[in-house]
Amino acid sequence: MIAYFAKRFLWLIFTVWLVFTVTWILANASPGSPFTRERSLPPEIEANLRRHYNLDKPAYVRYWLDLSNLLRGDLGVSTKQVDFTVNELVSLCWPVSAALGLAALAWASVVGLLAGVVSAARRGSVADFGLMSLATVGIALPNFVIAGFAILLFSFLIPLLPPAGWGSPKYLILPAFCLGAPYAGYIARIARTGMLDVLSQDYIRTARAKGLSRVAVIMKHALPTAIIPVVSFLGPAVAGIITGSLVIEKVFAIPGIGYSFVQSAIDNDTPMAMGIVVLYTILLFTMNTLVDAAYTWLDPRVSWKDV
Repeated sequence: MIAYFAKRFLWLIFTVWLVFTVTWILANASPGSPFTRERSLPPEIEANLRRHYNLDKPAYVRYWLDLSNLLRGDLGVSTKQVDFTVNELVSLCWPVSAALGLAALAWASVVGLLAGVVSAARRGSVADFGLMSLATVGIALPNFVIAGFAILLFSFLIPLLPPAGWGSPKYLILPAFCLGAPYAGYIARIARTGMLDVLSQDYIRTARAKGLSRVAVIMKHALPTAIIPVVSFLGPAVAGIITGSLVIEKVFAIPGIGYSFVQSAIDNDTPMAMGIVVLYTILLFTMNTLVDAAYTWLDPRVSWKDV
């Protein structure tokens, strides 16, 4: 186990460096200036700002300075919100995005897994057809389309929830539902397929022959094996929820990491955009590592050498 996590840590360092380098090159090669305003700045002020952000230095010097700051955990200073460092802005936005992402992933996992298990246990029934139809609709519709319908229905036609903003748990319900809906559909279909495959195995027939109830067979014997494909999907699901949150946070005006990333791209705020990209890289790599490690807990046949 120690060797596995040590190897993954080395890969994390290499991945972060590679993503940082590619992002730095693209960001610094993009046209425009972060100091562009409606009113042009005097040349002296713009020169002082460029000196403050090291933009007056050669490219290789700026790259080394930015990389050195990253190694110290310093993501730099925002070129638009000059009173805050990127670390401070991320620390303010991160709890909002984390709450949204965890809520979306939690309800998508629970509802999707439950729908998949019920659908497999009642294969060919009306419940099976209805649940899989809903799963297909959830997969087919992008989350911003679901967001539009949800806002019209629950904020205007039936005014139960606020259409945008942040401040209390009620502001979390609609965006979490819209963000997690497609992944609930995917999880439901994956869980159904896995459960149907497991229910046809010989050891399940043996458990039934012993007189165990259907619930006991499914929960105790079938579910631990059938859930493995769902766990495999959680890594890509986290990536999708993170990237999807950019759109959802913009639609619902949620002051999270996704909203800040979109705004930093619009404002040409390179330090903020690069800091968020590095944060996303670390988060996605960590989640994929934990998902791979979970195989050894869910399936005793999988050893640490296999992951």
